[in-house]
Amino acid sequence: MNRDDKEIKGIGRLREEIDGIDEKILGLLNKRAKVVIEVGRQKRKKNAELYTPSREKEIYSRLERINKGPFPNDSLKVVFREIISASLALEGPLKVAYLGPRATFTHMACIQQFGFSAAYIPVNSIKDVFSEVERGRAYYGVVPIENSTEGVVNHTLDMFIESPLKITGEIMLGVSHYLLSKGGSISDVKHIYSHPHAIAQCRIWLEENTPDVPVIEVSSTAKAAEICMEDPAAAAIASELAAKLYGLQIIKKRIEDNINNSTRFLVIAEKSSERTGRDKTSVMFSVKDRVGALYDILRPFSENNINLTKIESRPSGKKVWEYIFFVDLEGHIDDKKVKMVLDELKNHTVFFKVLGSYAKKG
Repeated sequence: MNRDDKEIKGIGRLREEIDGIDEKILGLLNKRAKVVIEVGRQKRKKNAELYTPSREKEIYSRLERINKGPFPNDSLKVVFREIISASLALEGPLKVAYLGPRATFTHMACIQQFGFSAAYIPVNSIKDVFSEVERGRAYYGVVPIENSTEGVVNHTLDMFIESPLKITGEIMLGVSHYLLSKGGSISDVKHIYSHPHAIAQCRIWLEENTPDVPVIEVSSTAKAAEICMEDPAAAAIASELAAKLYGLQIIKKRIEDNINNSTRFLVIAEKSSERTGRDKTSVMFSVKDRVGALYDILRPFSENNINLTKIESRPSGKKVWEYIFFVDLEGHIDDKKVKMVLDELKNHTVFFKVLGSYAKKG
């Protein structure tokens, strides 16, 4: 037997070993699935939430802590996200509403959070996402809240003023834009389509590489991809997922001007999440228009060493120069110090609302 034959035989034995390991993994997955089905049955008896973000975070953290490699932790999380997603589907259909259509960045954020096995409901507006959850047609909703380049999504902030829903999670998604077309050649492109935000995030690249090609705004990056399916002379600025779902070719990868471009999304539901020990709380309030009012509001946070990670303001729409403030702070509403400060905050506001506590990303 020559050297090549020995190597082939050796590879064959290793593949047989892999097959045996895969069979054991399959057996363990089915064993896990049976336990999950029983968990779902117990939850339904107690009318408890099917999806518990704090439990999912606990699973990831424990596995990453005990992982000795060489399987990398980042990949470990991706694998178990899909295992958890499929498991949730066994407990019951996990319906998630999002700002559609398919292959938008909000859709990608949903998949990152809930995996491919959830039942996704694409809707036409941020208001419709809230409505689907409020009416019980979806357990969760996913909406964009801010982009590192374009800033805050004001419509999402405004919806929280009247909605009873709570923030139960956040998703951080790195946003990479791809130039796509049916044929995959930039020389065939006569028009470029995309959402206004995507166009703005690729402005420098477009000016340098396609200065004479008209850029046309449409309702979403996915809509731009749909146009390309029918028009060989059209190109879309969209996601890599859009290329896969709409059967398009990639002309150029990562054409965004800021390579650190990312978008933060919020997961909304009827209830807040349980305490994890590494949480964030979002609140909104308005104050009387007087000298030092905002200083008096913020002072207790500083005195109690509570970090504010974000503060935004919006006109209330009710009185001239009256503003609603949106604040993110570190800690959970059940933390003694956080609860004390927020109770004090209520006494200095004319309107106050806790939007939810949830596990902090990053």
